[in-house]
Amino acid sequence: MGIADKAKDAVGGEKGSDAALDKGANLADDKTGGKHADKIDKGQDALDGKIGSE
Repeated sequence: MGIADKAKDAVGGEKGSDAALDKGANLADDKTGGKHADKIDKGQDALDGKIGSE
């Protein structure tokens, strides 16, 4: 079991990982005032590709 599988299991599977990524991305976007929204979205998509399954 890799670290991505452990992370997904810790947050409750695919739906949980999506919710956690959304929450983290929204927090980062709020903290930066939307200045880095494109980079945050890109990072969120990359992480979802690593820990997501859909």
